[in-house]
Formats: sequence, structure tokens, C-alpha cells
Amino acid sequence: MEPDDIYLIDLWRLLCRRWRWVLGTLVLVLGLTFAYTRVARSQWEASGWIQIGQIAPTPSGQDPKIETLLRTIERLQTRAFQDAVTTGAGLAVTSPEASLYRASLKFDPEPYANLIRMKVRGYSARQAGDLAYATANALAAVHRQIGELPLRMAHQHLDDIRKDLRIALDDRDRLTREAAAGGTSGGMAAIALSRKDDDIRGLQQAESDMVARLIPNYTFDTSMPWPVYVPADKVSPHPLMIWAIGLVIGLLLGCGVAVARDAAVRARRVEPNAADTALTGPGRRDR
Repeated sequence: MEPDDIYLIDLWRLLCRRWRWVLGTLVLVLGLTFAYTRVARSQWEASGWIQIGQIAPTPSGQDPKIETLLRTIERLQTRAFQDAVTTGAGLAVTSPEASLYRASLKFDPEPYANLIRMKVRGYSARQAGDLAYATANALAAVHRQIGELPLRMAHQHLDDIRKDLRIALDDRDRLTREAAAGGTSGGMAAIALSRKDDDIRGLQQAESDMVARLIPNYTFDTSMPWPVYVPADKVSPHPLMIWAIGLVIGLLLGCGVAVARDAAVRARRVEPNAADTALTGPGRRDR
């Protein structure tokens, strides 16, 4: 057995000798824990889902979403966006409520479902829910501005297709009358009429595709597909967990203080003995 080894029985005896220090430290930590439970403000957590809007009539190979999930999350995490949300909700940027909002705002993307799960806390259940809705509404407003031009261009393209279709239909009616008249011009009109029918079918198909892409199933704004959920119970502070943590920390600190106290006492006892040995050591002669 090495002289410096520490065994559990020795540690137990040490703690039994210094039990007052263990108990005193534990009582102090539990007192601080009690004070924290009284001072700490209750927090509620709201959770909800954000669906990124999309414009279906986009060029081939491009993402129809107004903004990609990654860029959207990066936008949501910027200080400027978060300050705009809290200001719009009537909170000062430097207020504790705004600080809690920024610290607790979390996002979990679901790429294959085009959804972002959001969690945010507030000092009341209503405040947490309002901040969740405010975040989604602020993002929807930004996406509405981003998608305004592409959506207007898509509707303009649809109008152009319909205009070309009306012209083609008028030309077909004219060619139909010329073909019915017979003669040389009528034969040429019949050939042109066949080609015009193909053009009309192509324009009608393009119009049908564009109308289908612009219906709400494929083209829609950023929104929350389901209501925000706020549990009735607060999430912080959790009394049982706080007391358990306080108890564990108190015991650990108490043991540490007891060991430190015992070491200090032993050191004071050793110092006088060492001084006596130096004065009356074997190498010193009395004169």
C-alpha cells in the first residue's frame, strides 16, 4: 500500500470528523437554491411549424420555394430579424423578454416536408405563443416581398399565353372561313388551319399547366399550417430538478470543503513539528 493512497474508509472517517463542514455547506447551497426558486421567473415554451412558401412556375431545375430552408434559418437567426420581431411585438430590444426570446429561439428543419419546427420561450404562456406567431408573420412578410416579382412575372406569362391563344383562335376562325370558300386560297387555308390547330393545342396545354401551377396547392405564401402549441405547465424553473441539482452540488461541495479543511488542519500540525526537527536535528551540536 502506497502512503499517498486514499481509501474510501479513510475518506468516510474524514467526512465523519468534519461533518459540520459538510452539513454547513449543504445548508448554504440549499438556501441559495431556495432563493433561486423564489427569484427565478417562470418560463413557458411555445412550439409551432413554419411552411416555406413557394412559387411553382419557376424555371426548370430551380427550387420552387421562395427561399431555401438553409437561407431561411440563417435569416431567422440574425439579430436584425429577431430585433424586428420583438419590436413589432411591442418589446424593447434590451428588455428581459427580448433577451429570453433571442436565447430560447430554436429551429429544427424538415427538408423533405418543407417545414421548420420552431420553439421559443416567454415569461407567460400567452407571451410565448404571441412571439411564435410574430416570428412566423415577420418571416411571411419578408418572403412576400421576395416572391412579389416572380409571382407577378408568372401571372404576366399566363396573360401572354392567353393573349396568344385568343389571337390563334381568331386566326383559326378566319382560316376556317377561307377554307370553306374553296379555290386555291381555300387549299392553302386548309393547310394553315391544320398547323394553327397544333399551335392552339400547345397554347391550351401551356395555359392549363400554368393555371395548375398557380393554384394554392402549388403556389402559396409562407405560413403556419397548424396552430402554435403552448403547454399549460411551465418549463422553467422545474422545482424537482432544481432541488435535485442543488442537493448534489451541495454534497459535492461539502465533501470538498471538508477535505480542504482537514488538509489545512493537518498542515498546521506538521509545520511546528518540522520547525522543531530543524532546531534539534542530529546535525546540530549544543554548545
